[in-house]
Amino acid sequence: MKPVKVGICGLGTVGSGTFNILKRNADRITGRLGRDVIVTQVGARRDNPACDLAGVDVTRDIFEVARNPDVDVVVELIGGYEVAKELVLMAIENGKHVVTANKALIAVHGNEIFAAAEAKGVSVAYEAAVAGGIPIIKAIREGLSANRIDHLSGIINGTGNFILTEMSQKGRDFADVLKEAQELGYAEADPTFDVEGIDAAHKLTILSSIAFGVPLQFEKAYTEGISKVTPEDVKFAEELGYRIKHLGISKLTEKGVELRVHPTLIHESQLIAKVDGVMNAVAVHGDAVGDTMYYGPGAGSEPTASAVIADLVDLARTFDAGNNARAAHLGFQADSVSDLGVLPVEEIETSYYLRMQVEDETGVMAKITQILSARGVSIEAMVQKEAKAESKATVVLLTHEVKEQLMNDAIAEIEALSDVDGDVTRIRAEHSE
Repeated sequence: MKPVKVGICGLGTVGSGTFNILKRNADRITGRLGRDVIVTQVGARRDNPACDLAGVDVTRDIFEVARNPDVDVVVELIGGYEVAKELVLMAIENGKHVVTANKALIAVHGNEIFAAAEAKGVSVAYEAAVAGGIPIIKAIREGLSANRIDHLSGIINGTGNFILTEMSQKGRDFADVLKEAQELGYAEADPTFDVEGIDAAHKLTILSSIAFGVPLQFEKAYTEGISKVTPEDVKFAEELGYRIKHLGISKLTEKGVELRVHPTLIHESQLIAKVDGVMNAVAVHGDAVGDTMYYGPGAGSEPTASAVIADLVDLARTFDAGNNARAAHLGFQADSVSDLGVLPVEEIETSYYLRMQVEDETGVMAKITQILSARGVSIEAMVQKEAKAESKATVVLLTHEVKEQLMNDAIAEIEALSDVDGDVTRIRAEHSE
């Protein structure tokens, strides 16, 4: 059979890994596919010394790759939004399939890109865009295709998980661990996307669309970072039998899809609570299969490149079968995609961890519990630490489930009490179902 001719755009961390694995494991890949996969051209601003480019056509113009008639599949690994979008749309217009690891591109522009690909009769594959080397997209879109999936949750950013793990295991504070994460290369010089949940929200948007058959709606995702989580919160959570993880959570409800990323208390008995360091994990519940979890490296050169090449192999297997043999981009045919929107965060129902500084006086707790009770908030557990200075005591509450808007109202009223010092710290909690 004819070889698959590939053009790689971007020769950074993932691009170099992809190039090197294709070269190193060429015989094994050919053996699985039944045809060769050849890198015809590389588009990169500069060469990467980790790659032996001898015999490969190299261009500094990535758009030349999208126009090259000798390229069957364009592999977009440059990252970012607008330039990547232009490159991918040009490749599609020129009748080329696309493989990408760009979660931001898919989450923000995926609806437009997939529509263009459908019209042109080509495919856009993006397994590497979510959770690195974990084949989570294939698992949900194809492996669980018989199921009605009602919820999923995941640790889908290794940087945030590394930071919270260090805070838990060594009692370190956020700023200290973030600095180390940057020194180790886990976090960028500007870590905003990682620690504020934007990166995870990109990935969760994609997983939610595949799981529930809804359009990509990144702009409606609720995101909250981990920069305000303190060692004190980590310690109190553990006293209550919980771990704090930065989770992406999506649930299918009658009113809409929940789409949220935030620090979350997870009971220590749950598997996902035991996922530490830079590792990723995604838990998915289907009506037929029940609870499943997918674990592995969520980033890195070769783990992510592994997913890129898996997409290349999958695409190549359909070359002679036509477009109808390929899985729909978001797992559902276009006429089966629901118009269900994203539920505002004020409408979600969950449990809450609350921490506050209060006057160490009789009657203070009665005022607080009365405010909570008036809004239907019941308390599951409470921890109170004796006052250490200025007659202030630390009170920690874990509540049962309640609508977010009611909790917001209760917190505002509690903070207005003269007996309460400063803001109330609030972290959402999820229980196994």
